[in-house]
Amino acid sequence: MRYQSLVTALSLVSVALTLQQFPISTAGDARVRPLDITNLNSDKPYSHDFDSKIEQWSFDEGPFENATGNLIFDSVHSLLQHWPNTRYRNGHNIVPGLIPTGTLLYHGTSRNTIPSEPDWTATDPEHSLVFARGYGSGWHLTLAATRPLKVLYFDGSSAAKISEGTMDTQDIIAWEGVQPERVFDEKSRIKDLCRWGKEFGIDGFARMEMNFEVMLCDFTAGVEVVSFLHVRVLLKDENPYPYRSPDSPPPVPDALGRAFEAMHSGSWHNRYPGDSRIVLDLTRLVSLYDIALAPSLVPVRAGLERWDHRVLGISSEDILQVKGKLTEAISRSDPGSGIDWKTLTHAIVDRYANRLELMQYLLNFTSSDSQEVLQQANLVQTQLRVMLAPYLLDDSIVPSADTDTPGLHPSQWASPIFRLCATTHTTVMINQIPLMTSSEHLLRKAIEDTTREICRVTTNMWAVGVMNGLDTLFPMELSGEPDIAQIMNDWKQDIQKLVSWLDWSIWIKCRPACGPEEMCYLPTWPMNAPRPPRQTPRNTTDAPAEVDDLADRRSTEEWRNPRPKCIRRLPPYEF
Repeated sequence: MRYQSLVTALSLVSVALTLQQFPISTAGDARVRPLDITNLNSDKPYSHDFDSKIEQWSFDEGPFENATGNLIFDSVHSLLQHWPNTRYRNGHNIVPGLIPTGTLLYHGTSRNTIPSEPDWTATDPEHSLVFARGYGSGWHLTLAATRPLKVLYFDGSSAAKISEGTMDTQDIIAWEGVQPERVFDEKSRIKDLCRWGKEFGIDGFARMEMNFEVMLCDFTAGVEVVSFLHVRVLLKDENPYPYRSPDSPPPVPDALGRAFEAMHSGSWHNRYPGDSRIVLDLTRLVSLYDIALAPSLVPVRAGLERWDHRVLGISSEDILQVKGKLTEAISRSDPGSGIDWKTLTHAIVDRYANRLELMQYLLNFTSSDSQEVLQQANLVQTQLRVMLAPYLLDDSIVPSADTDTPGLHPSQWASPIFRLCATTHTTVMINQIPLMTSSEHLLRKAIEDTTREICRVTTNMWAVGVMNGLDTLFPMELSGEPDIAQIMNDWKQDIQKLVSWLDWSIWIKCRPACGPEEMCYLPTWPMNAPRPPRQTPRNTTDAPAEVDDLADRRSTEEWRNPRPKCIRRLPPYEF
């Protein structure tokens, strides 16, 4: 079968499978109605939490200190994407999913034996071939799913063998507690996860390191052998990773090339849609950023940067609650509301990411020429108006510049625009609320929290521009000259705070862009990881989870807070 035909066929299988396993309910279609824009100024609620009361739409009310709606939104938007899960390694989501019939999985080994117990498979052969190591030859197994495989996905760099938090969510499922000292105890981890999942018919567990992998519980259940080939590979003593120990000579270029290609294949899934061979069911998502589910983690995270967030410190009561919710999610048969949450989060990011980035660029401007500053302010105002164009009501009444109503924010006249902008994606969901799972309620709230803050900041910025005569669509007569330089400075701070709060990885890129012989790269395990102290029991498998002789290097800021850089796609390789 030609490649394009195969892709098309698998895509159709995936769609059909999703519809079959998670049917979309249309029972409530007759109740769905367009938004009644004639009642915009009434007190009637148009979503479960959002109404039009003036106190609800105060421009002074930003997110509360321990809010996690932005974190849930971004981590859901990032699921199965290599780039954001490399940037933030410590995952907080556990999501049931399916691997569609016909999907290929790969396993590299030094033995001429198909595994008879739980073992690791890769979703790309470049990854599994790293582990087909022998004395000049190795074995490479290709499997195909004969039915939909039920999997649990742990987000983040959940296959990275480091004690900094990447495996926390797996530990609480397998061992009912985080055990960083067992970071290399992969044999026990896979067996205990598979033992736990057997009751629920789970076939495997999806994780990510250089690329995505599936911890397959049974190589005879739901899969068939496509091929088991004796392939020519590097010698056994040629470690494919770029550095082995401080005193070792550098590996031969071929070894570096294989390590690079394993990592490079992961980059194919850097951005949306990520690795689409794993189809997640967001109606069953379990998030450790859910404050109601894991309240003990709120003080643990307090004051920490996001890359330091982890599950270590969770209470035993919360672990039981998480496992109970996961059990309920896996066992539940109802399909949920039918809302496509994945597409919705991406639609919101698509609409705002580029415009907020452009705004940040326009505001990164300095000039002593007042006319140049005014021209730049007009450009910013135009972009704000473009963002808010669908919500600019014709009957908006702009108060005169010298109007000062005690107790009201100066921009409060724009609150109907703020409300429309913030609720446009969720208003009609009131009809689906009775059908929503608890996971969907969490997703809806995260979307509302995120769009509310985007719209609060941008609407206020736009309203300030209007009241200072910068908007040609809403002309104002001013009694004096506005301080445009101060407005620009305030706007700059507003956008910086908003972008920092949203923290979307789509904004993390190589600047300038990499050349044709380069690729943009984030420091990745195991290439750039500091070596943790060896623990017992050691991992003895030769599967993709194995790590041989990682370099004993100190943790650096580059590792802790990964920054993109261009690296070569051709020899000589450098990571």
